[in-house]
Amino acid sequence: MKKITKEEIADGFKNLQDAICKSVEKLDGGSAFKEDVWSRPEGGGGRSRVLKNGELIEKGGVNFSAVSGATPDKILKALNLSEADFFATGVSIVLHPSNPWVPIIHMNVRYFEMSTGVWWFGGGIDLTPHIIIPEKAKNFHQHLKKTCDNHDDSFYPKFKQWADDYFFVKHRDETRGIGGIFFDRLSDKEGKTKTDQWKFVREVGETFVPAYSDAVDELRNRPYSASDKNWQKIRRGRYVEFNLVHDKGTKFGLDTNGRTESILMSLPPEANWEYDHKPETKEQKETLELLKKGIDWIS
Repeated sequence: MKKITKEEIADGFKNLQDAICKSVEKLDGGSAFKEDVWSRPEGGGGRSRVLKNGELIEKGGVNFSAVSGATPDKILKALNLSEADFFATGVSIVLHPSNPWVPIIHMNVRYFEMSTGVWWFGGGIDLTPHIIIPEKAKNFHQHLKKTCDNHDDSFYPKFKQWADDYFFVKHRDETRGIGGIFFDRLSDKEGKTKTDQWKFVREVGETFVPAYSDAVDELRNRPYSASDKNWQKIRRGRYVEFNLVHDKGTKFGLDTNGRTESILMSLPPEANWEYDHKPETKEQKETLELLKKGIDWIS
């Protein structure tokens, strides 16, 4: 059987970016993505696509990149790898909605290989509601479990726990949201071929649109108060803290001299940091109580 190449994987991610952008524009209904094609002096480049001030999305980005070159020493040490050239490609998405009842969503699917022959896939999807609605959380996790179960029954519980541990704001002692799935370094060591792993990662990417469409449904036009809007900005502040303090993808992009505008696309248009802010509504208080690891959202 012919082995899948890095070029074919990169083309697959390009197609995924195209399909998701088209679907998100349709879901938003009021704005279109603007594309910025860029190149990296050390090798490779990408397509950054940003949508602003839409009917649903206040700011969102769907980015594709395929970069290559000598691996920086900092990355070699962090990943415990021998000196070699690298190739990395993938799609990264963050959508920040206008209505505080609608959650933030993030997805990243990626492939990494080195000239030594080392390769792996990584990625995941997670949801960050400003106000948690348990029934919506259940539906979101059901989408992810179905995708995982199509490939391996062990994937969902393992990758759900990984997401709980990864998307955790340590200095706040709270999860970033309701989690989702997260995985890294999927290779042939799990007894699966590169094609097997690629099929799984590609289906994770294809789960993005139906999962978010259901998360948005019935919430995008829900009335909200000034308190709800301020709460949204406070929760966005927590999102910023995680991305700048803990997120490995942000650090990898900056350490490999990636395009700063594209890397920081994940940050919201507005966020607040109020000293010792306290929740003002029942829903806000309940949300803080649900920002915990290990919640079984499906049962």
